[in-house]
Amino acid sequence: MFISPLLAAVPTTLEWGPKTAIVMILCNILAIAIGKFTIQQPSVGPELPSSNMFGGMGLGALLGTTSLGHILGAGVILGLASMGAL
Repeated sequence: MFISPLLAAVPTTLEWGPKTAIVMILCNILAIAIGKFTIQQPSVGPELPSSNMFGGMGLGALLGTTSLGHILGAGVILGLASMGAL
């Protein structure tokens, strides 16, 4: 009954390709950089196997920053796709 209008309101999404992958990678790098400078204790918790690659961040800080990066990336990809840039 109410499902048809909800399905009609969902926008079409962009197919995954090299351009969308680059945008997502850049958003994750940006989020890791923001997290590196704003998290007060980034090395608390279990360490990563190659923690020097991520600036000495622990697993919790890396998961948090990459989660933020994916949220930013989804928004940027949807915004660029709606503008026709992707």
